[in-house]
Amino acid sequence: MGLAEDVRGRQRRYVVSMAIRTLSVIATVVLWNVQRPVAIVTLIAGALLPYVAVVIANAGRESAPSLPSNFIPAPVRPALDSGNLKKSSDQS
Repeated sequence: MGLAEDVRGRQRRYVVSMAIRTLSVIATVVLWNVQRPVAIVTLIAGALLPYVAVVIANAGRESAPSLPSNFIPAPVRPALDSGNLKKSSDQS
């Protein structure tokens, strides 16, 4: 999928989510004095939908990082043997 198509799809998902939020807020206003429990549910949905809309709109092109196919491990450096080290008292 190209970048322009991806951005268009994200924008579409965001607009749909915000339209649902707008309907939820309007339903809250209309139902507040008629059916208060339903109005409270729509109010909570309207408060949470912006976060959900942003998360959904931002989900997309990220790919999991992986090692390259021609990965070469770092060379192993040998440790010094105790015989290679000279003590300061041995030096004259």
